[in-house]
Amino acid sequence: MRLLDKEAIEKILSQRFAKGEKRLSEIPDPALLKDAQKAAARIAKAIKGQEKIAVVGDYDVDGVVSTAITVDFFRMIDYPLQAVIPNRFYDGYGVSASVLERVDADVVITVDNGITALEAAKICKERGCDLLITDHHTPPKELPDAFAVVDPKQEDCSYPFKEICGAEVIWLVLALVKKELGVDVDMASFIDILSIAIIADIMPLVDINRTLVKEGLGRIMRSSRPACVIIRDFLNKSRITSEDIAFMIAPRLNSAGRLEDASIALSFLTSRTTQEAYEWFERLGALNEFRKTTEAQALEEALAMVGECEDDVIVVAKEGWHEGVVGIIASRLVDRLGRPAIVLSIDGERAKGSARSLGEVDIFALIDQNRSFLEKFGGHKMAAGLSLNVHNIEAFKQALNQSAKALPREAFVPKEEVLGILHPEAIDFELLELLERFEPYGEANARPKFLAKDARVVDVRTFGAEGSHSRITLALHPASNITHEFVLFKRVIDPKECDRLTCSYSVTKNEYNNRVSLQLLVSTLYE
Repeated sequence: MRLLDKEAIEKILSQRFAKGEKRLSEIPDPALLKDAQKAAARIAKAIKGQEKIAVVGDYDVDGVVSTAITVDFFRMIDYPLQAVIPNRFYDGYGVSASVLERVDADVVITVDNGITALEAAKICKERGCDLLITDHHTPPKELPDAFAVVDPKQEDCSYPFKEICGAEVIWLVLALVKKELGVDVDMASFIDILSIAIIADIMPLVDINRTLVKEGLGRIMRSSRPACVIIRDFLNKSRITSEDIAFMIAPRLNSAGRLEDASIALSFLTSRTTQEAYEWFERLGALNEFRKTTEAQALEEALAMVGECEDDVIVVAKEGWHEGVVGIIASRLVDRLGRPAIVLSIDGERAKGSARSLGEVDIFALIDQNRSFLEKFGGHKMAAGLSLNVHNIEAFKQALNQSAKALPREAFVPKEEVLGILHPEAIDFELLELLERFEPYGEANARPKFLAKDARVVDVRTFGAEGSHSRITLALHPASNITHEFVLFKRVIDPKECDRLTCSYSVTKNEYNNRVSLQLLVSTLYE
């Protein structure tokens, strides 16, 4: 592992963007999205003809932001819109038959869902209602018979950048609606919350995604949108990063749909006053705390169920697990055990859950190969949702693992790119400033990680409400007396049992009580 100085780090990170970065003006024409112009023309016609329009969203952050952007757009043009976000527990995912029972419209627009909505398309046809699907998930072999299907992942879609989230798709479509109507709407005014969706949905932060997130994070810092004012006050930082959104804001927004109803998050994002936004944000905070407690208990049970199991793909199921946290538990199992995981919540004869992957394992493809055991499923390479009869769980688990045996072993290796080893004297504010120049970090532009190899443990202190986190003082180099404090979340190190330590870590800025300090966060602890 090479020893790095700042010049070497700058060179490595510069290579990530050797082709340069896009400007907002270089975002490709929305009309290149297949059916986008057709959908926009139909929406404009409906508005001009005073028809009823409804939007159906999704309960994750991307779906809620997609809905919020649509709601805001229609407010700006002063046209009524029925906005519906399915309830995870009563409606299931997407524009289902139960959702359509609550919809009274001539035109139904889906955002961040709909690409698999075959039944909904039939119902809309029977009603004489035009269904406009805007989605970004992997299309099935048979597409819904809708008036328009806008999804960049369609094989015959010519949009040059495919990896956009649902909020970006509807934002692009609404830009075409603006042109059709000739109205004065600043489409850039949505970029603040649009950036939240891109980050939360783990879109690769390259190409237009990087441009939009970079711009969006800056806009959150100065936006007059009540939700952004509250986010800014809550984070209380001089500069908001993509990690702040991913770890502090997205979980709160997600908690509404996971545990109660996503309309709470929608109400927060579309609040008209800061007082209203503050009240909704407090409610989201309470739900998030409940989520943490529920998650911790379920994770402990799931780990006990896995035990000594050596399956390539972990599949665990239990009655009583909260349906809203199974995706998080799957992610935690992947982090802890280094294998793809599927976690199912059992309710009577039905099991419903989430899958998460790692490395190069395409969990969507694995599930697709064994779809005969399932009632329904959907998702993408790294994450999926599924449901099945409880009697099929064991057979599905065995078949899935049989399919996984065909994959090369290296596909299961987690992607953690460690740049190299830093000399103790190189860890300073100048290094932090260098790293900040290449933000925002996230998917496809990972925050640089460095290796602390065989470092001497000088001191360990615990912190947090239950003393569940560690502050570890390490001497990184035998020839140097310099020590640094590292933060390790959700784990306690016993210095009596561990006098040497090897780990990967990142260098970040910590702002607390108007004081700025360097913070070294342990990423992976190598046993």
